[in-house]
Amino acid sequence: MGKQGSPRGRRVENQELDISFGVKEHEFRSLDMQHGGDPPLGRRLSGGDYNWDKVVLSKGLKNDSFKFNPSKGVHVGKRQMWWLHRHIKSIAFTILLMGFLFLLDSLVCLIFDPAMLQNNFSLQGSSKTKVGMLEKTAKEGPVKLHQRLLNLAAASLAEREFKQESSKLWEEPYPQASSWKPCADKTSPQVVRAGKPRNITGYILISANGGLNQQRVAVCNAVAVASLLNATLVIPKFLYSNVWKDPSQFGDIYQEDYFMDMLKDEVNIIKELPPNLKLLDVEAAGSLITDADLSKEATPAEYIKKILPLLLRNRVVHFLGYGNRLGFDPLPYELQRLRCKCNFHALKFVPKIQKTGSLLVRRIRRYDFARSTLDKQLLGNLIPRVPSIEHNAAEGPSKYLALHLRFEIDMVAYSMCEFGGGETERRELQTYRQVHFPLLLERLKESKSYSPEELRRMGKCPLTPEEAALVLAGLGFKHGTYIYLAGSDIYGGQSRMQALTTLYPNLVTKENLLSPSELAPFRNFSSQLAALDFIACATSDVFAITDSGSQLSSLVSGFRTYYGGGHAPTLRPSKKRLAAILSRNKTIGWNSFKEKIRKMIDEGQRVQVRGLGRSIYRHPRCKECMCRH
Repeated sequence: MGKQGSPRGRRVENQELDISFGVKEHEFRSLDMQHGGDPPLGRRLSGGDYNWDKVVLSKGLKNDSFKFNPSKGVHVGKRQMWWLHRHIKSIAFTILLMGFLFLLDSLVCLIFDPAMLQNNFSLQGSSKTKVGMLEKTAKEGPVKLHQRLLNLAAASLAEREFKQESSKLWEEPYPQASSWKPCADKTSPQVVRAGKPRNITGYILISANGGLNQQRVAVCNAVAVASLLNATLVIPKFLYSNVWKDPSQFGDIYQEDYFMDMLKDEVNIIKELPPNLKLLDVEAAGSLITDADLSKEATPAEYIKKILPLLLRNRVVHFLGYGNRLGFDPLPYELQRLRCKCNFHALKFVPKIQKTGSLLVRRIRRYDFARSTLDKQLLGNLIPRVPSIEHNAAEGPSKYLALHLRFEIDMVAYSMCEFGGGETERRELQTYRQVHFPLLLERLKESKSYSPEELRRMGKCPLTPEEAALVLAGLGFKHGTYIYLAGSDIYGGQSRMQALTTLYPNLVTKENLLSPSELAPFRNFSSQLAALDFIACATSDVFAITDSGSQLSSLVSGFRTYYGGGHAPTLRPSKKRLAAILSRNKTIGWNSFKEKIRKMIDEGQRVQVRGLGRSIYRHPRCKECMCRH
């Protein structure tokens, strides 16, 4: 044996080649098992022929390393040159592989770097994403319920960054969708022959409650009721709400004259009551109608029985707090068509909203011209139909995904679910319920209660930002996807958003796409701000929702169905099915997860005719609203 430390003592040991550059072996194994279960490349390179070559080298050098003479030196040199020549391709491949894995590791580290959360990309390249969110639980650190799946998602996104593959994620999967065309604005022959309807019965006043989208539904229902009762509709009023705190009226959001002109052949609409009726005490006369006087989703027969006599007697009826008080079925064909005409054609945002909405859309797309019917319908002539001379199509991304993440504190508290925030979260939400939902707490005392786990299995819990991120990653949207987030008051703030912004850092809101001066006219007007979100979501290339019961999600998805021409996909995850998938978060493989997510979304995109009793605003594919070619 050679002395310790001598060259002869440096045997070439049979050790594995470490080319992970900081990525753990089990992470590579999980990546490779996604593609057929082969062992990782690093492990294969350390065995087989590679080990055989090491044995050859060790034997060739044994006892001869430092007994040099010219003939032996030449012999050894030739042998080494022969070995290098024989294995030059393997060496080159190994070097390239090491470089690739180094880049992959760098990208994974970049994705998981917490500092990224403070430097999220904006579409302007230099400004930081500043999403206005609640910070109630941020001090406790990020809340993550599915860390293992998030790790797999990050690895999958990192892998996809190196693939230049075409994606069908931005298209509707079923070509039948393009066979449905808008046609609710076509006036029927019966209405044309009858001419302009005359005011026979009296005047209808509407005071609509709720936010922008609830008020929109109330206006369309009021138009249908006015037609049903052959009455004149006064331009609706919007009630001030302590929740929304918005004094906006109809004319602040919608174009009054356009609204009246679009519907003039079918419904009489005026801006104010005649002077002789303004002094009438409607409540004293018994003509004040509240929710208690009408069933939810009332039928036409109920209106004729209860409302028409009051209208004929007092000439005025005032619907106070009017909202969801007209059913969808059974309803005459003409009334259904009129509701669609009102929603999809007569309600146009005022130029102030259209102008700022066009800025929003153009900045996120980096395109300065209209590209679809949705653009033209929502933005009018305030966005050009052809590119400007200065326009450069290669400037940046032309597609974006809009996400309506319904995870505000009111939604979270009302659901009675838990979201991993522990005792602090439970106390916060219970306090909020006591202040804002006392009737809910009283009702729960008298009814069967379900545990948070049962509610989640039943699909009653709103999706968290983390779950939304996993759905998008499961569908295959890349790390660099541009995402417009509608709304901004996410419960839990940046702490709760960390999983989403880590996987998808190019997330923006209207607050960081628009300057403070551009947003100033909309401050303290929540409905007008909601109108900007409506525009950005409706004109997006893909619209993703997390709660199908939301009014914004319902109206936007219906608008995209009506004007999208089969090219405006909407992603609708099933909360119940997603809960079942995520219940296996500790064991499910990423390929299996992707397959289940894609199947769930695919089923939600199938082209279906509106079912009985379904909202005509959300499901306009029916003979009253659309024509099939």
